[in-house]
Amino acid sequence: MTFRTDERAVYSDVTIPGHLCGWSNLAHGGVLVTILDEIMSWAAIYLLRRITVTQSMQIDFIKPVTVRSSLAARGAIVSTSGKHDVRTEGEIRTSEGDLCASARADFKVFSPAVARRLKIADNDSLEWFAQALDIR
Repeated sequence: MTFRTDERAVYSDVTIPGHLCGWSNLAHGGVLVTILDEIMSWAAIYLLRRITVTQSMQIDFIKPVTVRSSLAARGAIVSTSGKHDVRTEGEIRTSEGDLCASARADFKVFSPAVARRLKIADNDSLEWFAQALDIR
């Protein structure tokens, strides 16, 4: 996925390849969950400049998604509490704007230094995050 932002939310245009179908021509639900997890986590990563770990997620599947169709994903922060808790929302829509799936998720967020100390990610990944997001 490639991400862009308007500084309020994070967006990605996605086309699910044919080999990720669940049955017939429908996208596997697990693929939709992965897209939602990514878009919501990147909303927290980019907008808060922190490393994220998914704590919980609730998904609503609203409309079937076919493979090889153009989709738009959006993720945004709903609220933060304390130093390490953030709630996000995400959605997947067709290119026509029809809502296919929505989600809410809670993430734990950490500075790269804390993530390194807790061994959440390896040093190469943390250095990439720090450089890409200009955070230390």
